[in-house]
Amino acid sequence: MDATRPLDALNMARGKRVIVELKNGRTYVGVLRAFDIHINTVIEEAEEYVDGAMKRKLGMAFIRGDTITIISPQ
Repeated sequence: MDATRPLDALNMARGKRVIVELKNGRTYVGVLRAFDIHINTVIEEAEEYVDGAMKRKLGMAFIRGDTITIISPQ
C-alpha cells in the first residue's frame, strides 16, 4: 500500500507501535488501534513519557487529535 495521503500512512501503522507527541510536551508510546478523520487516536499498551522518562502505564488511551503534533511508527 502506498501512503499518498496522511490517513493512508496512519492506516499502514494500525496494529503497530507508534510514538505520539503532544503539544504539551508529553509523549505516548503504544499500539495504534484506531483513529478518525480528526486524528483522534486510540492506542493500547500505552506508556506516558514526560521529559524522556516514563511516568506511567495507561493500558488503553484515547488522545484528542487537536493535541497531537507528531505520530510516528516506531
